[in-house]
Amino acid sequence: MNQDLQTAYPASFDGSVSVEQRNRVLRNTYWLLALSMVPTVVGAWLGVSTGLVRGMGVGMSAIVFLVGAFGFIFAIEKLKNSAAGVPVLLGFTFFMGLMLSRLIGAVLGLSNGAGLIMTAFTGTGLIFLGMATLSSVIKRDLTAMGKWLFIGAIMLLVAGLANIFLQSSALMITIAVLAIGIFSAFILYDLKRVQDGEETNYITATLGVYLSLYNVFQSLLALLGIAGGNND
Repeated sequence: MNQDLQTAYPASFDGSVSVEQRNRVLRNTYWLLALSMVPTVVGAWLGVSTGLVRGMGVGMSAIVFLVGAFGFIFAIEKLKNSAAGVPVLLGFTFFMGLMLSRLIGAVLGLSNGAGLIMTAFTGTGLIFLGMATLSSVIKRDLTAMGKWLFIGAIMLLVAGLANIFLQSSALMITIAVLAIGIFSAFILYDLKRVQDGEETNYITATLGVYLSLYNVFQSLLALLGIAGGNND
């Protein structure tokens, strides 16, 4: 299978990734990213309709999320060069949609909840469009940025887990604002890696961008729910 992939995506004579391959990986990433939205929406709808995640409780759902997410990510990385990689990725996005249903259900409980969800969706789309455009015009090498973004993401994860017990609204707002900035930068970083030929597997590229979009949307929705929610 690896040999087939190498044949399908030839490198240039000097060993670097050809422009044709870069464009193909980028195009496949965009298509798979769009497709991944379908199981995400289905998972979120199912979660809201059944109350499955809400019934777990905050602590249990956090454990399920961490175990499930890291398990899926590990499986996707193992299968990224095989035909099973795409179905596993789509299964992951369904799971992520299901886990998002707690927040979506809470926002839908507000009188303007549907509008807040659409605002968060639109905002996420605009951020993606902006980062995608920037990645296509920026000439600077962003490789060094990855290390700092990874450290920032780990710190956000730790702070988020701590806030499960602290239940601090101020900390939640701070985490959400920082997450929007960090994961917006991650979108730029991941797309730039594809365009520079540093990432040649569209499944891995899609996974990275999807996780960033997921976190941006979730953070925007949380902020909107706190700041713009209407209980009337």
